[in-house]
Amino acid sequence: MKNMLTAIIPKLPMRNREKTISYYIDSLEFKKVGELDYPDYLMIEKDGVEIHFFLFEALDPKENYGQVYIRTKEITSLYQSFLNRNVPIHPNGALEIKPWGQKEFALLDPDHNLLTFGESIKK
Repeated sequence: MKNMLTAIIPKLPMRNREKTISYYIDSLEFKKVGELDYPDYLMIEKDGVEIHFFLFEALDPKENYGQVYIRTKEITSLYQSFLNRNVPIHPNGALEIKPWGQKEFALLDPDHNLLTFGESIKK
């Protein structure tokens, strides 16, 4: 049987669509996906990585455990580009080499979805 799976797209909660658009598109430089615009749903993409969001106005950000791990290349440049645009880095998420062989940093979006970016340092 041939490989049938082609991609995985996380779906994360958002309380306010405009704030989510502002964060991901204006700050992180993602782009909207698709021609149609849904008031309760958002699809974004950057460099082939796609993330979807569903409206969840009653979400308590302190109880949100949404997380995405995004593999990267040139992580130091990506990290610096976020710093240059004043994107807040997670308080415990500064760029560092982890014991498991990844160089990582993390962000929290406006709804406390954790975005961890990682690049393998093993060759």
